[in-house]
Amino acid sequence: MVVGRLDIPPNAKGRPTMAHSLSEPFDVAIIGAGPVGLTIANYLGCMGVRALVIEQRETLIDYPRGVGMDDECLRSFQAIGLADAVAAHTIPGQKMRFLTMTGKTFALIDPRTREFGWPRRNSFIQPMIDAILFDGLKRFDGVRVEFGTELTAFEDESEDEEEGGRVRLTLATADGTRTVSVKWLVGCDGGRSAVRKSLGIEFDGITDATRWVVIDLSNDPVGLPDSYLHCVPSRPYVSIALPHGMRRLEFMVFGDETEEELCSPAGVAALLGRALPHPERACVLRSRVYTHNARLARVFGRGRVLIAGDAAHLMPVWQGQGYNSGIRDATNLAWKIALAVRGEASAGIVQSYETERREHAKAMIDLSVTAGRVFAPTNTAVAWVRDRIALALNAIPPVKRYFVQMRFKPMPRFTRGLVLAGADGRPAGRATGRLFPQPEVVTADGVTRRLDDVIGLKFAVLSWGCDPQVHLSEEMRRYWADMAAVPLLVVPQTQLHSYRGEVMPGTVLVGDAAGALHEWFAGQDSDGSIVLLRPDRVVAGIVHPQRLDSASRALRALIGGRFALAGAARRPVAGAEVKAGDVRVGMVA
Repeated sequence: MVVGRLDIPPNAKGRPTMAHSLSEPFDVAIIGAGPVGLTIANYLGCMGVRALVIEQRETLIDYPRGVGMDDECLRSFQAIGLADAVAAHTIPGQKMRFLTMTGKTFALIDPRTREFGWPRRNSFIQPMIDAILFDGLKRFDGVRVEFGTELTAFEDESEDEEEGGRVRLTLATADGTRTVSVKWLVGCDGGRSAVRKSLGIEFDGITDATRWVVIDLSNDPVGLPDSYLHCVPSRPYVSIALPHGMRRLEFMVFGDETEEELCSPAGVAALLGRALPHPERACVLRSRVYTHNARLARVFGRGRVLIAGDAAHLMPVWQGQGYNSGIRDATNLAWKIALAVRGEASAGIVQSYETERREHAKAMIDLSVTAGRVFAPTNTAVAWVRDRIALALNAIPPVKRYFVQMRFKPMPRFTRGLVLAGADGRPAGRATGRLFPQPEVVTADGVTRRLDDVIGLKFAVLSWGCDPQVHLSEEMRRYWADMAAVPLLVVPQTQLHSYRGEVMPGTVLVGDAAGALHEWFAGQDSDGSIVLLRPDRVVAGIVHPQRLDSASRALRALIGGRFALAGAARRPVAGAEVKAGDVRVGMVA
């Protein structure tokens, strides 16, 4: 058995030389330079917000943890301009096979859709992605990273949630104790989060007695391109192909087996012998024992102090959603904080972060726990019954498609939060509260681009077949212009250079490259043909063209901020309703 090493980009090693000064003013402090904290910092940098990242360690973590990345995650990295760099270190479209005790495939996950613009399943090496996220911060003069610095205390000095509130931090640095005052504090400091504990937030759930030993190998001795879960009761194990010739093997730990025993050269060799014909030839990078947890914070913050990622939720690895859930947190939270800091939204919109994210995080935890119970029983009789049932169900095409296309994965759907609702209090339209698809579109200069790249990190008012600005009053056109929202007119590609309808100044005309948006709007029936898209590409509302102005006013009142005050009398955020033609549009806070 050979001991190897993983080459991490040089800029991820050692203490970074990024210029910094704690005397500079910052709007947001982020505790933890893991993927969630770095992603939030990149979002804030893209939106012109000054951010300080505090990391207790002297460098980024250099060992792989998460290895599964989904399409929503890559779409988030696209929003901050880093997706192509990240994708270069992934294996896209990775299938996952579940094998019986005799080696037969009883379940297959192989989603082919690219609804959100990226492959649904991808493997990756986390330190390489963390390094890309870290390097991305060097684009922003207003973002700083302080390694070797510890948060020792903080105090929320805000008496309310208005824009003038501050949080005072006490930091221990190599040069002594320093204090920093910011408008928002976000704890991304992991499962043992000091921020969460300081807030006194309960971390509900269980620490599963199941442990797994993870062994990373270089010079992949298996070579198969996908992931395989060998559901063998005597010792279930997982084999995952990783980029750059790496392989991850994970074996269940039994009873009182210790990490010292399992991770010793003899222990590693014995485990590898279950998967390899010649374990002594394997090039082992590292081995560690992990314990599965299923935990969810009672709340995701208090006042101007929030928590995200593992600080807010932990889940078993079965669906590879721990990493992705953390990036969803970052994507949902960062733009809201940025708008509040810039005064373009009230501080109250940040409260919708917990409302929107906690329920979905719980759904992913529940799915992961259930998957573990189904796929890794240690009782041979139970495993035999599972195999027989699974093989029989696999012969039924609708059931097989349900698993192959990952339809079991809970998709985010916000029924409360920053979305428009009807008179019954439910989201107005089936698409409201859901992620909008990301097909390719053709711009006026003939370039084919992903939809999000045309919009940017902004609101959008997107319409099929007619200019949405035509259906807005001058007041609401001015409001959306002040918010830098993008009015987008989508037409069949055949009409891109021959469209005869009215196109007002500022409207972006694009062609529907493959007809995906045609199909999407056709599927909405009578819900409408214009969508109000948030910066995170969640549909805030879908409306009939002649109801766009009223819906825009409703969303403006929910967002708040200085532009809402300038254009209309301030309305209460919670429970406000406005008429939208003959249908009331309510705002769910």
